[in-house]
Amino acid sequence: MLRTIIIDDEAHIRETLKKLLQLNCPQVDIVGEASGVVSGMRMAIEFHPDLVLLDINMKDGSGFDFLELLPVVDFKIIFISANDKAAFKAFKFNPVDYLLKPVNPEELAAAVRRAEK
Repeated sequence: MLRTIIIDDEAHIRETLKKLLQLNCPQVDIVGEASGVVSGMRMAIEFHPDLVLLDINMKDGSGFDFLELLPVVDFKIIFISANDKAAFKAFKFNPVDYLLKPVNPEELAAAVRRAEK
């Protein structure tokens, strides 16, 4: 099982991602969700996830801030964003994938399968 955290400042996006994961990715165990950088850091430190679904732009900072503030990034990342403007910077963090909102269920499932490897 992939211990997974969802970090997005929009509650309806977190709910949609949870439903998509439950329906299409039985190998995912959602251990937590967070609404921003600070709460995401607490979750990552507490739960030691294997995978983080990470929004780029949040109210209290960016997904990049989250990654740069952590002492160690020992999990895989799937970026989730409303636009592709940050994709170049995102790939410096070696993510599994960069998915655009609204998230396509097949693309999400394929990204999760890659994260398993």
